[in-house]
Amino acid sequence: MNKQQLAAKIWASANEMRSKIEANEYKDYILGFIFYKYLSDKEEQWLYERGYDTDSIKDYVNEEAEDQYSSKSSAQQSLGYFIAYKDLFSTWIHMGSDFSVDNVRTGLSSFNRLISPSHKKVFEGIFNTLETGLSKLGENTKSQTKSVSDLIQLINDIPMNGKQDYDVLGFIYEYLISNFAANAGKKAGEFYTPHEVSLLMSEIIADYLKGRTEIKIYDPTSGSGSLLINIGKTASKYIEDPNRIRYYAQELKANTYNLTRMNLVMRGILPDNIVTRNGDTLEEDWPYFDESDPQGTYEPLYVDAVVSNPPYSQRWDPSGKENDARYARYGVAPKSKADYAFLLHDLYHLQPDGIMTIVLPHGVLFRGGEEGAIRKNLIEQNNIDAIIGLPANIFFGTGIPTIIMVLRQKREHTDVLIIDASKNFTKEGKNNKLRASDIRRIVDAVKERKSIDKYSKMVSREEIRANDYNLNIPRYVDSSEAAESYDIYASMFGGIPEKELEEFEAYWKVFPSLKAELFSGENGYLDLKADDIKSAIRNNAEVKQFLDAYAEAFADFGKYMDEALIDDAETLSIAKTEELVASNIFKRFEDVALLDPYSAYELFEAKFTEISGDLEIIQTEGMSAVKIVDPNMVIKKKNGKDAEVQEGWKGHVLPFELVQNICLPEQKAELKNMQEKLAEIPSSYDELLESLSEEDKETVSDALNETNDAFVIKNIKGMIKILKADASTDTRLIEILRKAEELNTTEKNLKVKIKENDEVLHLETKRVIENLSDEQVYMLLHEKWTSPVITGIMKLSSEMLDEFTKNIENLSSKYAITMSDLEKEIHETEISLSKMLSELTGSAADMKGIEELQLLLGGAVNE
Repeated sequence: MNKQQLAAKIWASANEMRSKIEANEYKDYILGFIFYKYLSDKEEQWLYERGYDTDSIKDYVNEEAEDQYSSKSSAQQSLGYFIAYKDLFSTWIHMGSDFSVDNVRTGLSSFNRLISPSHKKVFEGIFNTLETGLSKLGENTKSQTKSVSDLIQLINDIPMNGKQDYDVLGFIYEYLISNFAANAGKKAGEFYTPHEVSLLMSEIIADYLKGRTEIKIYDPTSGSGSLLINIGKTASKYIEDPNRIRYYAQELKANTYNLTRMNLVMRGILPDNIVTRNGDTLEEDWPYFDESDPQGTYEPLYVDAVVSNPPYSQRWDPSGKENDARYARYGVAPKSKADYAFLLHDLYHLQPDGIMTIVLPHGVLFRGGEEGAIRKNLIEQNNIDAIIGLPANIFFGTGIPTIIMVLRQKREHTDVLIIDASKNFTKEGKNNKLRASDIRRIVDAVKERKSIDKYSKMVSREEIRANDYNLNIPRYVDSSEAAESYDIYASMFGGIPEKELEEFEAYWKVFPSLKAELFSGENGYLDLKADDIKSAIRNNAEVKQFLDAYAEAFADFGKYMDEALIDDAETLSIAKTEELVASNIFKRFEDVALLDPYSAYELFEAKFTEISGDLEIIQTEGMSAVKIVDPNMVIKKKNGKDAEVQEGWKGHVLPFELVQNICLPEQKAELKNMQEKLAEIPSSYDELLESLSEEDKETVSDALNETNDAFVIKNIKGMIKILKADASTDTRLIEILRKAEELNTTEKNLKVKIKENDEVLHLETKRVIENLSDEQVYMLLHEKWTSPVITGIMKLSSEMLDEFTKNIENLSSKYAITMSDLEKEIHETEISLSKMLSELTGSAADMKGIEELQLLLGGAVNE
């Protein structure tokens, strides 16, 4: 399984296991066990690297034995912790029926006792939530043991060693947190920032910090720690040594604080680079110090980047905060809403050349009172760099509109970039989600400080002052769709208003002769002269030139992608290569008008999720992994229980269908042809049944089912015999029954042949994959990775022309029928109806009524 499949399997099983336990609570248990497995596996790997084998680990890795290796003290010194053999995760797995929940209690208690003093801040109390929650996993020791045993067996498949496995582990951890958040309702906001929002904030910060050799980043409301991790991961695209990034995190809730620490440690971040604190950000400002020596160890915290998604509009106690260094320059937030208290806390901890991003409710942009005063000070002291309006329903547990605010301590310019990104998203379940192209569009606008119609605007400080420091996005950026209007003259007399054709000015610039080919006329109103709009557009010389130029711009892009991704697949940096290819796409669009490069970027990014998963496998196992097939394991009922059984094979990297289409096209086509013939047989049966009258059906009733809508094949021979014996029988009925019998024989033969050919093709595909040449591997990776991207990008030009054609057709039909045409049609209809009424007969009263109706129809009775 790849990491997506493994994560989905674990989530589905875990969600089923949790029974009546709240998702928000159960997440702490499964994530805690995953972390324990990670630490346990890491220690075992460390022991193997130092010469231990399975037997020596069993004999010497315990608290009592002072062996030649000094395993306990060495592990504490190198890893920061020690886990004895009896408490290792793998030991629990191998205990089988001897395993008990008490083994876990003992192991967790021992872990806390055996943490190295130098790593107390990272590990101390990290399993408290899990330890105290074990009793909730069942009513008694037996049921708790069953729940824990199922849970540890489930997560035993997660790989946890080596660089690539950190990525797999991190992906699964993030996947589980995300799914638990989706199921946790309002409580989700306490610990999770949606991955896409996290990426957006990370990209803005990482781009600003690129070029620095060391980075300090801080999240004062760290939740699961995903924001910090994503910044570190994104920044690693621009920094050579990721170990030069130092992570600071503070979190109020103990169980969520534990999530932060677990997540950071499991991503392979050195413990020395993790500085965390369980505390109230607003009540107890960071200054980091050792409780045993507060004076001597005091160290004010100033960092390169702060990122946070604090609880929205939370109540707090502002009393006595006027002289707090964090708020003294700007003001104190009201007690009913701590939004600006969090913002000012973040800003205070920035280095002079630092940057921060913070998620806040939309109200901070326009609310008055203390918040209005703080906002004014932030603008006058030139701290607000950008404001990004996000789509509604993007966060779990709340549908309120939110923004990201970007701030800095020192800026060269005094304007504020305001972006309305609220219309750019895709729907996913109940929530809206930012796509890769939406994130890139926002980041590019921030980097380039671009004013884009209906999207973003550079707003001067003078304009903000004129608006009384109100930063409400619609005041500056109008992203609403223009309402459709109708030209009165064209509605009455026809013709297409030239003014409405101005909407397509961008197209007329690129295709200067096209307008004259499509329309004729003057005085501001034109007539459509092209009989076939689509053909006229497609046959225009400049349109053809445009399509040729676009194809030329991407003529060698397939080769470029192959060289970037396949040539160095085993060693390339996945993150850096992704950015290189993305940048190359945008560069190719520099001279391409009308098309949106972000659409092409979205196509690439949608495919790159799969590509990156394949690259992780290749970088872990080598290029030979492409030639591997795995057992295809499926869940089936066996003795009334779900059991995992093998059902054929599947490619480790290459899908069987892809290999069949490219390497075995004739066999695939033959099988497909038989399948199509088999699919046509039901309609042939229907045709035979439809040819039978009701009387015919009575005659051959024994050969039909009770409802007369299907043949009973086993009875046909006997029915034919009876019909033949009757001299008066219509031979047509015998022929119909024979055809039904022949169809059945054909159907049976096809099913047998399809099954045989399918099995042969399946095994032949397995053989082909296992015996691929290096050239075939390259070619198949091209077909899997590159071809879909190229195909999608090349379709963009055609799709743009189709949309343009549709708009021109709609515009031409908009005024095709004038008001006078409608009036004439109505009048003619009235005349016709009146004439029909004249032909009616009835009583005197009826005729009086008909005459009155004719008068209402405009006296048409006299026409």
